[in-house]
Amino acid sequence: MKEFDLNRRLFAEALGTGILVATVVGSGIMGAMLADGNDAIALLGNTAATGAILVVLILIFGPISGAHFNPAVTIALAVRGIFPKGETGPYIFAQIVGGLLGTLLAHFMFELEPFSLSTNPRTGISQWGAEVVAAFGLVATILGCIRFRPEAVPYAVGLFITAGYWFTSSTSFANPAVAIARALTDTFSGIRPIDVPAFIIAELIGAVLAALVFAWLLKPAEEPG
Repeated sequence: MKEFDLNRRLFAEALGTGILVATVVGSGIMGAMLADGNDAIALLGNTAATGAILVVLILIFGPISGAHFNPAVTIALAVRGIFPKGETGPYIFAQIVGGLLGTLLAHFMFELEPFSLSTNPRTGISQWGAEVVAAFGLVATILGCIRFRPEAVPYAVGLFITAGYWFTSSTSFANPAVAIARALTDTFSGIRPIDVPAFIIAELIGAVLAALVFAWLLKPAEEPG
């Protein structure tokens, strides 16, 4: 990452997050169109596209910016001391802007209004708890792979999110920037704006908790004196 200046890394984060959101929103729209009211089929299409694009995006942008595409991941890595704390704010800003542009792009491709506030309710303690689990699992996946199998990060992250769509009641957003962007699409993948703050809080709790747990778990044993 050091060979790329901050501006290039921020552009990579914005572009990658934008493509991720365009995939999430666009595949949700396409899935709903083709599923003819069958939400399970629509979710399956949404899942496959999201998991696949994550692998591709991390392979492309990982060597440039680290391919966070997610404020929760950026914060967790800063807590672990793996990412410079002074760059956390710019990264998060780039991710949020990129996510909003991703929604705009998806709507453009499907001839929808640029933005439309979602009316899809996603709330309640079970879904908030699911977002803690989703963010914890995502950060755990990243930290564990960085330590033992760094080349596996793209595939492990894609597989975790693919699984998370189905084993969490919230469908595993695990990403504050994506949650904000999905509040502006009144389509299959949307979330009501009023529900976003609780999702973000839950995601940040899960991410920081994973960072702290894995700081202890991955600490090598002290050599006997």
